Amino acid sequence: MTTPAIVWLVIGLVTTMAVLAVLIGLIRHLFVLGRALSRFRQEVGPLAAEIGTQAERASTRSDRTPGRHATTGRR
Repeated sequence: MTTPAIVWLVIGLVTTMAVLAVLIGLIRHLFVLGRALSRFRQEVGPLAAEIGTQAERASTRSDRTPGRHATTGRR
């Protein structure tokens, strides 16, 4: 092999290793993000459900109130 061929081979191998290292890091961060997202859903899920229930209750209450404007509460 000639010297330029060896240099290009080394550059190619080093570049391939660098790209693989970045890819492995991205995959690890994807798993960390997935775990954080599931933990977030566990903590926020009950609060979001409660807020949804209260919003639905408020909506039905405003529908039952005659003569009131839905957004301002004025007649």
